[in-house]
Amino acid sequence: MKSYIVGVGMTKFEKPETRDWQYWDMAKEAGTAALNDAGIPYGLVEQVPVGYCFQPSTAGQRAVYELGLTGIPVYNVNNNCATGSSALMMARQLVEGGIADCVLALGFEKMARGALGGGSDGGDFKTSPVARHYGIMAAGHGFEMTPPTAQIFGNAAREHMDRYGTTEAQLAAVAAKNHEHSSRNPHAQFQNVYTVEEILAAKTIHRPLTKLQCSPTSDGAAAAVVVSERSVAEHGLRDRAVEIVAQAMTTDTEDSFASGTCIDVVGRPMSRAAARQVYETSGLGIEDIDVIELHDCFSINELLTYEALGMCEEGASGKLVESGATTYGGRWVVNPSGGLISKGHPLGATGLAQAAELVWQLRGEAGGRQVEGAGVGLAHNIGLGGAAVVTLLRRA
Repeated sequence: MKSYIVGVGMTKFEKPETRDWQYWDMAKEAGTAALNDAGIPYGLVEQVPVGYCFQPSTAGQRAVYELGLTGIPVYNVNNNCATGSSALMMARQLVEGGIADCVLALGFEKMARGALGGGSDGGDFKTSPVARHYGIMAAGHGFEMTPPTAQIFGNAAREHMDRYGTTEAQLAAVAAKNHEHSSRNPHAQFQNVYTVEEILAAKTIHRPLTKLQCSPTSDGAAAAVVVSERSVAEHGLRDRAVEIVAQAMTTDTEDSFASGTCIDVVGRPMSRAAARQVYETSGLGIEDIDVIELHDCFSINELLTYEALGMCEEGASGKLVESGATTYGGRWVVNPSGGLISKGHPLGATGLAQAAELVWQLRGEAGGRQVEGAGVGLAHNIGLGGAAVVTLLRRA
């Protein structure tokens, strides 16, 4: 059984505490936009998986009640930074499993200002879900007084530089590209363009990562309406439909920890395995993909993901971005939205915002950031601790 996204919506991603709203306000805005995009009422929705990380239990119900009080099941989903795509995956499974014909996947986050923590419990890494991950990092690099997530990804960057000769300028080129892309995106938290030199000169968060290479904390929401083939036909939604061709979620395996490297601890093996499953299921490969939204929480993670998706050989990702292959006029356009670095990163909404961008691209509705001739899109969303979700989309 097939599943289709027929409506998407998102709020503008905002710097925390700059807009007077609550999480249910942003959820209502994004959910209403997705339903209006599909042209269907909330009364047709049969189930709602809702993703978030920092709100209390049953916040999903509180948010969804703003759309309607129809008594349908609401599931609260928390999978760290992969939360939004996890909600989308649950929606797809409900539809493809024949349990529901119309499901709304919703994600939101209302965050605090400042650097994102490392998933620790009051600073006690012994009780943290990512204690094993940070233990691997500390064994190889020690522990510095810098933000934990920037530290573990920054150390992965150091390893990549030492092992493959990747340069600081190549890392900065990722951020320069994504900041430039975001200047065309009215939903992006930041819309400023920076040169590689300006990015390198910005405040260092954890060497070699500067502030402009790190995703910010953000407020915002995104949503997608997922329906069955029967529902597409019954409600005349073919012109809105984008097929979820394949989707896979992987979690950490022995490969994540065996090497003792931060490169593997932050998820390259998970991402590679998820991509492989999607390619095998769909019969498509990286050569068939036109546009990609991937998880650039830090510039190094975009480079690691190039390698995991098969866009280049291991270690060659710095040269790939430097060549212009991942922007307009290149082989792929990666993160036309601006990515997490510049569009913003409200954890529960990120994966669904990626899906929204790809749907707009595949329907030719992305305005000034439209990728010419986009027919197949890939989304990659990863959460430290760990979960990696890869989704392949194609215009129906």
